[in-house]
Parts: sequence; structure tokens; C-alpha cells
Amino acid sequence: MLLTITTTRYPATDLGYLLHKHPAKVQTVALTAGSVHVFYPEATDDKCTAALLLDLDPVGLVRRSTPGSSGFALEQYVNDRPYVASSFMSNAIAQAYATAMNGRCKDKPHLVDEAIPFEIGLSVLPVKGGEPILRQIFEPLGYKVTVQSHQLDDQFPEWGKSRYFNVTLRHTLPLKTVLCQLYVLIPVCDNDKHYFVGGHEIEKLMEKGNGWLDTHPVKELITRRYLKNIAPLARQALEVIMKDEVVSQEEKAPKDKDKLRLHDLRLLTVRDILLQHNVSSVADMGCGEGKLLRLLMEKASFKRILGLDVSYHSLEIAQDKLKIDRLPEIQKARLQLIQGSLTYKDKRLSGFDAGVLVEVIEHLDEPRLAALEKVVFEYARPQLVVITTVNAEYNVKFEKLSSGAFRHSDHRFEWTRTEFETWGNRVAQQFGYSVSYQPLGETDEVVGGPSQLALFKR
Repeated sequence: MLLTITTTRYPATDLGYLLHKHPAKVQTVALTAGSVHVFYPEATDDKCTAALLLDLDPVGLVRRSTPGSSGFALEQYVNDRPYVASSFMSNAIAQAYATAMNGRCKDKPHLVDEAIPFEIGLSVLPVKGGEPILRQIFEPLGYKVTVQSHQLDDQFPEWGKSRYFNVTLRHTLPLKTVLCQLYVLIPVCDNDKHYFVGGHEIEKLMEKGNGWLDTHPVKELITRRYLKNIAPLARQALEVIMKDEVVSQEEKAPKDKDKLRLHDLRLLTVRDILLQHNVSSVADMGCGEGKLLRLLMEKASFKRILGLDVSYHSLEIAQDKLKIDRLPEIQKARLQLIQGSLTYKDKRLSGFDAGVLVEVIEHLDEPRLAALEKVVFEYARPQLVVITTVNAEYNVKFEKLSSGAFRHSDHRFEWTRTEFETWGNRVAQQFGYSVSYQPLGETDEVVGGPSQLALFKR
């Protein structure tokens, strides 16, 4: 297995100082099941590449194998571990690049926190879930991802693609951040670990994920996979990760106790619109903890209700709050909860009268909205689409919100009324819908309402 780190920042040979590995030498670090070799295929002032070659001993793997694997009886003898980047690679990174990962550079300490352009090559990376999972994990962190997939067998193309990829990642970050993210995310892609996973792994995840994991849109997926899908450990880790999440300014209790909270008003407005249009099947695309789903379940006219969310943790909360396991069978049959992303085509979203996105779009990076548009308006293509988002102009009304700040820490953008309408008009024209708009909440004559709603019809 090979990991390469390349930079063109001048002088590129500073990479040697950061990694504490001299470009003119081949250096070897011993591991329990093999060894790690670090060398430099290229080392000039214009371009420098550090290569980490992990050489695992198959006999050593068998000798140190532990019980409880999920594979077949001969898995310890027949497996892909010597040939792929797995948790062994994470261990190799931690052993060979420990000083760099911990943010220490004796000779040039100013380099530690400098954002440097890097190109990272991984050969070969196993990804359970394929390319969509790979992109969900790396792209939100700002990486430009290039993927080369492999056939299961070139002589039998009908067998399809394998789960193995050659991956190139490009980003401008401090090296310590790159190494920490690789340390966590390589075994997350593989969804497996070669050693016993206990409570100490939570501490490692908190340490290596500090500064980026808590804001990652699929942090629940990353946490569960990193902790080998051990539910008690994952819940414990997520409680730590999510405990400091900022409460949205608008979701705080209103000053007037007789007024509805804005979020409740949004949900009731959306439900009433669906009732007015005699909708019988609804896909809540970004259902969160299921508040809208509960309102829809109260109305018998909604015969089929789907809740989709990218967060597995939120779906668990929704399932608990909706008390699905206690519902009569006839009611349980009306509701389905699924995990998924609105940036990838999903046939499960097809066939519904209406699609609803309540405060969803602002949680995506704007360049990814094009993918969402195709998923919702071209592939799912319901008769009715209801989308709500915050009105950025109204932010001046929140006294504790500093100028230029967003209402929630996970918002990637917040649009003015004009920006929202410009986007909505383009989408409607492109996909054959008509669209109308309305404010939500107490409306100000100058800045409008705190939130805004677009109703698409075809």
C-alpha cells in the first residue's frame, strides 16, 4: 500500500522538515505486522513527493489476528489487508509521521500552521459504499477528489466495479490537519479495523477530529464507522461531539409566550400547504428529528410519508420520538425512515406527490446545489416541491448576531429574498415548474420575514 504526499510550495523540500524525514535517505519503521518505508521519489525546490510504503507480512497478520471478525472462517488467511490502505495505513501514518501529526517542527516551526497546497495519493483504498461514500466523506472538508475505479475482474466486465479505488486528494491545508484527517478517514472508508476497539478510541477520535469533525455533515457516519459500528461507543462519542453545537438564534424561545416559535410556524405552514393541495404522499427530504413527520402523521389524508436524512443519529432520534415501534401496523405502514443524501440520485424518492425541504439547502455548499436540484426536480420530480430557507436580510433584527454571521454554525450560506427568488426562478424554468414565494414569520416592512418559502408546481 502506498501513500504519497506532494507539494509544489517553494521550496518544496520543506516537506522534509515537516515530516522529520530527510529527502536523501530511505527510512524504515518497524510495525508489529510488517514495516513502513519512507522515501522521496522526487525532491526539488519546485516539487517534492514523500512516499510511505506499507509492507505487511501475511504470516505476521495471521499470528496477530484476533477473534470476532465478521468474515468467513478462513478470513485470517484469505483477505485483502496486505494490498490495500486500511487501518494498518492509519497505524503506519501515526508511527512514521507522529511528529508531523502532532504539529511539531523543530527546525522550521512556522511551517506547522501554514496552509500548504498538497496532493495526496492513495493506492489502493477500499470503500464500503463506493464512490458516493468516498465523496461524502472528503468533499465537505474541501478536498478535490479524483477517483479511478477498478473492475472486479477485467475478463468478466459483467461482474461490475469493485470497492477498490485509486484516490487523489488535493487541498491547501496545514500538514498536521491532512495527516489527522487521513488517520481518521482511511479506516472510515474501509469500515473496518484490525484491532480491538474500546473506549480509548473515542479519545483518539476527539483528538484527531478536533476542529473539523464536529462541523462535518456526515459526522455520525464517520463516528460510527471509526468506532466499528459499536452502538454504545458511537452514542457516547456523538454526545461529546454534538454537545457544543450552537443553538440557532431564531430557535430560541420567543419573547412573547403566546407566539409560535419560528420553526414550528414553518412546519405548520408547510403542512397546511400540503393539505390545501390534497397531497396524499410526501417525502420530507431532510427530516431531521421528525418534527414535520409527526405533524403529517396526525392527518389521515397523508397516506404515505417518507423521512430522509443524511444523519443516522437524527433518524434514531426521530424513530424514538415518533414511537414507531409502538404504532399500530396500519399506521406504521404509512411511514418510512431512510438514510441518504440529496446530492446523489435515489430511486426511493420517486413516486411522491410532494417533496419538502425545510431549512435544508443552506446546509449545503452552494456548488453542491446543482446536484440537489437534479435529485429533487429531475429524478424525484414530485408534482409539488416546498422549500424554506432563512432570509439573510432579517438577520439585523437579531441583536446578539454579529454583522456578517450566520444564524447557525452549520449554515454554508444565507440568501436574501432576491437571491432566493433568482435561484428559484432559474430552477423552475430549467425543470418545468412554476414557482411562487411567501414570507414566513412576523414580517418587517424593510427586511421582510425571518424566513422565506418557495412553492414549486408542475
